Amino acid sequence: MKPIRVLIAKPGLDGHDRGALIIAQALRDHGMEVIYTGLRQSPIQIARAAVQEDVDVVGLSSLSGAHRSLFPKVVEALANEAASDIPVIAGGVIPAEDITYLEEKGVTKIFTSGSHTDSIALFIKQMMNHETRQPPKKISHIGIAVESLELALPFYQNTLGLQIEAVEEVVSEQVRVAFLPIGETKIELLEPTDDRSPIRKFINNKGEGIHHIALEVDNIDKRLQQYKEEGVKLIHDEPKEGAHNSQIAFLHPKAGGGVMYELCQPKQED
Repeated sequence: MKPIRVLIAKPGLDGHDRGALIIAQALRDHGMEVIYTGLRQSPIQIARAAVQEDVDVVGLSSLSGAHRSLFPKVVEALANEAASDIPVIAGGVIPAEDITYLEEKGVTKIFTSGSHTDSIALFIKQMMNHETRQPPKKISHIGIAVESLELALPFYQNTLGLQIEAVEEVVSEQVRVAFLPIGETKIELLEPTDDRSPIRKFINNKGEGIHHIALEVDNIDKRLQQYKEEGVKLIHDEPKEGAHNSQIAFLHPKAGGGVMYELCQPKQED
């Protein structure tokens, strides 16, 4: 199979290329052929090099703050070279407020400074295979740790006016669960049933409160495999059985900036 060819470029007057060199080496480690054009390249030079080198992807890096001007100019220069089919991805010191603007200007994907190099490589591979990562379908539920369902429920039933859909004990997690639908999602109250329960440990350490946010997904096995390839820190490498015979897996809070996320794939109907 022909290796993916990537052009890494530093447009403008930015004189620092350590990050670009790290990305270039990481992509080589993933079996890609990488051409680095060096510092202080103009958009026209970058576009012409991409055409001459017959690359599959152009990767831009900028630390100078000129990305709003330079990145769209590279996209435009590629179009002028009849090479608008070459996708442009970009990274560096890019404020979150600029991401939408750059994507509207034709940049396929922006990787902010906290992005893992494996994530960038995997994205390129998926893009070349015409695969797209679908976002979670919705928030399945918000898990809230409580000492007692009976003591917690009056607030949700009487004050908020929610109704209980079901109460279930999940033996594998040593927890008793009450589900209260609200719109397209649910509130999930979690009462520990054993001192070894993760919910008991959470309450002992942090007190009652939000424990996790559950995201409904398709093909949980494939998604977990992708996360492992990207180096995402996981609590569960493989799915396990959850409430309502669903398949679940937890991401480590460090992966979500201190928030624990649960992946949840509902039981497939026969």
